[in-house]
This record gives sequence, C-alpha cells and structure tokens, in this order.
Amino acid sequence: MHESCGIFGVYAPGVDVARITFFAIYALQHRGQESAGIATTDGKKIYLHTAMGLVAQAFTEDELSQLEGHIAIGHNRYSTTGSSRPTNAQPILVEADSTNIALGHNGNIINAKFLCDELFELGYGLSTTTDSEVIANLISSSTERGLVGKIRYAMRRLQGAYSLVIMTKDKLIGVRDPMGVRPLCLGTIDSGWVIASESCAFDHIGAQFVREIEPGEIVVINNNGVRSFRKKNDRKALCIFEYIYFARPDSFIQGKLLYPARQSMGEILAREYPIEADLVMGVPDSATAAGIGYSRASGIPYCEGLLKNRYVGRTFIEPDQRLRELGVKIKFNPLSEIIAGKRLVVVDDSIVRGTTTPRVIGLLKRAGAREVHLRICAPPIRYPCFFGVDMATRWELIAAQKTIPQIRDTLGADSLGYLSIEGLIEAVALPKEIFCLACFTGDYPIPVQLEMDKLALEALPSGSLSEIER
Repeated sequence: MHESCGIFGVYAPGVDVARITFFAIYALQHRGQESAGIATTDGKKIYLHTAMGLVAQAFTEDELSQLEGHIAIGHNRYSTTGSSRPTNAQPILVEADSTNIALGHNGNIINAKFLCDELFELGYGLSTTTDSEVIANLISSSTERGLVGKIRYAMRRLQGAYSLVIMTKDKLIGVRDPMGVRPLCLGTIDSGWVIASESCAFDHIGAQFVREIEPGEIVVINNNGVRSFRKKNDRKALCIFEYIYFARPDSFIQGKLLYPARQSMGEILAREYPIEADLVMGVPDSATAAGIGYSRASGIPYCEGLLKNRYVGRTFIEPDQRLRELGVKIKFNPLSEIIAGKRLVVVDDSIVRGTTTPRVIGLLKRAGAREVHLRICAPPIRYPCFFGVDMATRWELIAAQKTIPQIRDTLGADSLGYLSIEGLIEAVALPKEIFCLACFTGDYPIPVQLEMDKLALEALPSGSLSEIER
C-alpha cells in the first residue's frame, strides 16, 4: 500500500519561509516519495521549484535561496491520479480570475474525468494529467465572486477526498473536503501561521499545534490574521488507515496521539489471537508500536528480529535481476542469532496484494525461525480505495479472492490473525461513525460506480491555461 501526499503552508512575514517549508515537507516525506516542490510569494510574484525524488534530492541551497517571500506552500507526491513524471509534480500554478494561484493537493477526485471533459468544453486545457490541476481549473472557471466563493463552488462539484493548500500573492488558504477523509491541521509559528497534513511537521520547525481544520472548512490567512468559513456536513469519513499506517506515530489526529493507538492494536490482537511463542516482533517501522503492544499484553518478550535499512527510499536506479530476486533483503535484514529456533509472532500493519509478506516470512524462516505466526493490525482488505490511496484493484486484493486459511497457506505462515473491525475501533477509541471503513466493508461514504484508472487523464489533449514564469 502506498501513501497519499503531504502538504504544508506557511504565512510568516520576516521568516525564511522556503527553508521552513523544506524542513516541514522533509518531516512529511513518509506521505510521498515521487516528487517534491515549494512555491513562495513576496506579494508581487510567485516563485516555484519542483523536482522528482525525495525532498533532500529535490532542492539545493541555491534553489531555496531563489524562493523569496513571506508565504509558501510545499508538497510531497505519491501519484494517485496521473503518472509519476516532472510535469505532474506539485505545487501547480494556474491563473484564477487574473490572479495566479499555487495549489497542493492530498487526496483523489473520483469524478475528475467528467470534470476534465467539462473544462475542455469551456476552453480550459490542462498542462498536467493530475486531478489537482482539475481542482485548480474548476476554481478558476467559477463565476462566483471572490476566491472563497470560487472554492465553495469547486467543493460543490468535487467528489472524493481532498485536503488543499492554496497560495495567492497575498493569502494562504487551507481547504478540507466535507467528509474530512484526509487530515489537515493549523498551527502558529513566530508571528505567523502554518498548515500541514500532520502535526508532526510542526514539531520539526518549532511551530505550535492549534487545532485540526474541520471537514468542509476553508481557512484564509492574510495580514489580517485567520478567517474561517465552515459548512457543516453530517457524514464524516476520516480514513482509518491514517491510524494504522499512513500518519507518523508522533502525530495527533482527532486529539489522539497515534503511537498509543497502535500499541492498543497490538494489545487487542493478543487478546483476539493468542498463541504460544518465544518472541514477538513488529515489522519495522510501521508495526513496531503494535508489536510492543502485543508483547506487553501477551507477556511474550519483544525483539527486533528484522533490522530496516532506514536509508532505503525511492530510487530511479533499477536493481539487476540478482538484486531483484533478493526482494526485501535490500530493505530488511534478519537477526539470525536471535530468531534461530524460535517461535515468532510477527505483527504487521496490513496485507494488500500479499506479494511482500511471503518474502518477509521466507526471510525469517531462512534465518532459522521455527514458526512464524502472523498478526495483522488491519482487518482483511476486500475493497479498493478511491479516495487518495493507491492500493490495488479488487481483483488484486488477496482477501477479496481467498479465505483466511487460504491466505495463511499462500503466505507460508503457521497461523494468521487479522484484527477485527470492532477491535480496531476500540484501539483508536473514537466513534466508529467518523471513519471511512470502506476498504473492509465496501460501504463507501459516497457512491462509487466506476473505478477510475489512475492514468485516465493521460490520454486527454493538453494545453496550459497561461504562461506563468517559473
């Protein structure tokens, strides 16, 4: 399973906002590793730099120094609509009512193809193949007065998940979709304001968390301070995988620190699926906290059976066939002397296609593990996500095609236990009705009739709305 994107914005006169944004999106690197970008403004001109790769690869000191101004937005991308290529890197720039805007998007718009066709009929062309540019052009095409009115118009038309940071020459704007599928929060820094996908980004730049931006809320920040425009929506659908896997364990969402929630998942797994074993381990790093929770509840000692190479990130250098056959050994290395001859409980966050997990189990058994008992923090994933997670089609999801005993045998585990939906909700300790659980239940928060291909906008004609100096 791949993450969605990370977004950040800052309004702070007198502060090096480009550098602040660099370190903020560096803290959000886990949310997307394909490309990174920063846009800034000094009140007269918008400056932009985007590049493929990780944040540390995308910027030099010289490039940061050219991003002048007191407002900035930043973006880490994992592609959910549109291919991974330089023209699709964000933030994107468009012209809206004679005002240039920069936009960064986390989420996925399921009616993007329909909206794109409509925009072409109105004479709006696209210079990228992303739904993010569809959002920006939908704002631009609105006949509503004022930028907030135009954004409200776009929100009425958009179906799907979106958290946005938008920047004009004098404003920073944060937008969250009416169901709040993706997280977004507000904070302060020095004499200014910051917006981020996760609160952990604030910790790294010395900012203070204020509150979460509410579902359906538009926050506008300028030299007059912060103004909020809210529209109540009865249905909330926060993605439960923010708690299981996506967000960093040091982030707060809905007032809950994620680390103890993940520990609780492991504790409840131990209650739901006890087993006699010698050691417990979590697959690093996303399942470490849950592994510790399982150990604590079961009384079975915890160990680090796998060491992760934490410097392994996205690379554009393909391994040769010999390295490819090693599979996860490039990422993980087993501690053979610790696990040899032992019965292991291995806690992991989720199983999607079931292609990586058997490699991990095989790695442990080749290192001498006598038994491997797999415990999963997510219930079986039987339905695809359409709201910003590049997961898989239904036919690729192993739990949609096989029974749990069949999955166990396919993976090569000695036993297999998935956390129940009830156990998951107990672990996060929040009302069930505020979450999207569609990947487990098939009950989507908005109707999904057709599965839009990730590359659906690739075949459409392209053409930029305006020539914007970059």
